[in-house]
Amino acid sequence: MTRNLTSLLALLAVALCAAAPAEAAKRFTIRGAGFGHGVGMSQYGALGYAQHGSDYKQILGHYYTGTAISVLKAPRTVRVLLQSTRGAASFRGADSAAGRALSPRKTYSVRGRAGGQVQLVSPRGRPIVTAPAPLRVTGPGPITVLGASGFQRTNGSYRGALEFRPGTLGGVNVINALDVDDYVRGVIPLEVSASWPAEALKAQAVAARTYAMTTNKNGAGFDHYANTSSQVYGGVAAEQATSNAAAAATKGELVTYQGKPVATYFFSTSGGRTEDVEKSGLGTEPLPWLRSVEDKYDSVSPRHRWGPIRLTMASAGAKLRGLYRGRFRGIDVVQRGSSPRIVAADVVGSAGKSRVNGPTLRARLGLFDSWAFFTSISTGNAPTPLPARTPAAVVARVPDIAGLSGRVFPAKARARIAVQRRLAGRWVAVGSVETRRGGRYHAGVPAAGSYRVVFRGDAGPAVRIAG
Repeated sequence: MTRNLTSLLALLAVALCAAAPAEAAKRFTIRGAGFGHGVGMSQYGALGYAQHGSDYKQILGHYYTGTAISVLKAPRTVRVLLQSTRGAASFRGADSAAGRALSPRKTYSVRGRAGGQVQLVSPRGRPIVTAPAPLRVTGPGPITVLGASGFQRTNGSYRGALEFRPGTLGGVNVINALDVDDYVRGVIPLEVSASWPAEALKAQAVAARTYAMTTNKNGAGFDHYANTSSQVYGGVAAEQATSNAAAAATKGELVTYQGKPVATYFFSTSGGRTEDVEKSGLGTEPLPWLRSVEDKYDSVSPRHRWGPIRLTMASAGAKLRGLYRGRFRGIDVVQRGSSPRIVAADVVGSAGKSRVNGPTLRARLGLFDSWAFFTSISTGNAPTPLPARTPAAVVARVPDIAGLSGRVFPAKARARIAVQRRLAGRWVAVGSVETRRGGRYHAGVPAAGSYRVVFRGDAGPAVRIAG
């Protein structure tokens, strides 16, 4: 009796070991929705509302809950960093600088000096004046900033004035100081298409103006960058007749909550619902005007839904290196927001996991949005199918044909996965099987051929089963 029991246990151990695929093929699949951080106004959603007859005030009222539109009582100046050079910065089109008359037809330069000073240099390279920063330059019209080397190169013509301040390593920061309404003219067509309906452009104008007035990067003498760190701004070269008309039609208008201007975050595509600000990574405290709302016309965006993105487990693990221990197994989302963008998720390895937020995953994996779903599937050729009495369900099979074995992550026990076979150039369902603990599965197959498993619409890698 003891000898028979020992033999039986040995046979079972062999069978169970055979369930684990040798050199299993692995695939990591990502599906998602939206493009951007998800808070405030969806630009494509605003386009959809405009196409369905909403005016700009209705659009803004929808995305910024409980707000109203108010008008600036006096002109306001914003300061935008255009360049941060390693050496001198050049310009033309100015007629005055530091109390000196200049020729608008000539090109001048400015270089940094010690003690917080800058030096204005003539077209022939001779110093004109050295003065404390900022050195303010004005002209009869837009002033042209010429190319320079540095971390930021924003060349072109700009309304208002230029201000020069010492930068790092002897360089110069070039700052455009201008009225907020002129600033908005250079923002709208770079944030959305100038061909969009007028009401969508007006909504963007008011949101951009309000954002400029209520946020500040607290730079050395400037409020905003000219790129996506603030809003994309291109000066006169960016302006279009349609977007200028939208800026003029909404001149001075701001989004306000209980009478005060508020931060009007905006982004490209919501995927169908925006997110609460405290669940997005943009803030930690709830704000009543930045609540999650339905976005029923956002489907006009090409990023309304995206994916599947298919990666090898090795490439996905490389992007997430340092966030798990051991071999990368997958991502388990543990909390979603209202949209449902990811609030918290575990990056899981064979020897340990770590908790991260949605923006971290978006940045590490290069995703359009943190509204994302992840599936890891491994599939291998199991040399010997499990006995028919095993608790795992199997596809009907010829007993001497090998089966499929692997893991789906994240998947709970008794999750149903489909088994497909490649026939005549198409994948055809041949049965299904339930997962066991840890997402493991084992399935027999009816004949030799190419097979794969599918879980919630995501297909695992194909494997060849020999007869």
